[in-house]
Amino acid sequence: MSSMSSKLTVAVISSLLASCAAVPNAGPSYHAIESQAAVKLSTKEKKVGIDYVLIDINKSILGYFQSETISSLKDGFGGGRGGAPSIPLGIGDAVEVSIFEAQAGGLFIPSDAGSRPGNFITLPPQQIDSNGNISVPYAGRIRAAGRAKEQVEREIEDLLANRAIEPQVVITVTERKSSQVAVLGDVNDPQKVEISSGGERVLDVVSTAGGISAPGIETYITLQRKGRTATISYNKLSNTPAENIYVAPGDTIFVNRERRTFLAFGASGANGRFDFEESSLSMGEALAKSGGLLDSRAEPAQVALYRTVDAKTLHKLNIDTTAFQSEEIPVIFRANLRDPSAFFAVQKFAMQDKDIIYISNHDSVELIKFLDIVNSVSSTASGVSSDVVATRDAVREIAD
Repeated sequence: MSSMSSKLTVAVISSLLASCAAVPNAGPSYHAIESQAAVKLSTKEKKVGIDYVLIDINKSILGYFQSETISSLKDGFGGGRGGAPSIPLGIGDAVEVSIFEAQAGGLFIPSDAGSRPGNFITLPPQQIDSNGNISVPYAGRIRAAGRAKEQVEREIEDLLANRAIEPQVVITVTERKSSQVAVLGDVNDPQKVEISSGGERVLDVVSTAGGISAPGIETYITLQRKGRTATISYNKLSNTPAENIYVAPGDTIFVNRERRTFLAFGASGANGRFDFEESSLSMGEALAKSGGLLDSRAEPAQVALYRTVDAKTLHKLNIDTTAFQSEEIPVIFRANLRDPSAFFAVQKFAMQDKDIIYISNHDSVELIKFLDIVNSVSSTASGVSSDVVATRDAVREIAD
């Protein structure tokens, strides 16, 4: 290429860049957006500023990422083993109090009772009031809420001992409004489920509410109890008996369907959001689902997967996380698909909901882009066009 042609090419490119405002655009350029801003909040070199960990995918890490990470109800609340939790009386419960005496002629059973069936009376049903009390004649107001039924029975007996003949008291709970669990979300019959002293587990109350209305693999169960929350997938809950813990009064269970998706960007066959659908995915399957790598653009050695990982998992890999304040740490996993054995690894590496796959362009692609621009703006310069085309084609041959 002659010196005159080179100078002309540079001049043409400079002219084009200087007059870029005349080139058709769909909207304002980023130069205009930045220059006309009244106030700018930015960082040095316009970096986002989020630190992350870079991990190359290899056989040594596969054991930690071969299955989806799912939280636990058992670890969060316990209750998977042992008997059902005791259920005390509570405000709003309806109870009946029956009082037995050893013989007629006592406080409640008159001497002329005749042929009445048994020496007892049953008081009219009553609700435990907002103060947590019930009322029993000659015993007064008695604290019931928060206490076991047997405790309240013994107290009434003690209070009546000096008036009734060897009194015995039996309390029957006719309605347990304080011992209910709310089941909401993607169930066929959302409702409040009354739990009994025999104990109900999570799947029991979900079943009472009509069962789930979405595919099990996309359904998650969230348990809320006294300000604490834990979530687990329905499949793991149903397949792991220890996770099917007892519910407690006042619990709220949310059943929700979450479309499990991942994003694919860069030099993949298709960019966008993709559903897991009704199955689990490996990284290899996700790459295939998004169209694979583009032969003309992709750098197989730079296939990245973006995910947040809990610090405990990274500690198992002997990764120092002291530079991070959060327990959820951004991680980029990198796969080198130029290595034949990497295809075995990505087929074992499990995808998780909301993962992002990014496939980088090969370095030669950026050079070809530049040469294409030079070719387009220098076509009026004699000899330059053919030289650029020849150079571009040579680079493509090297890249291929």
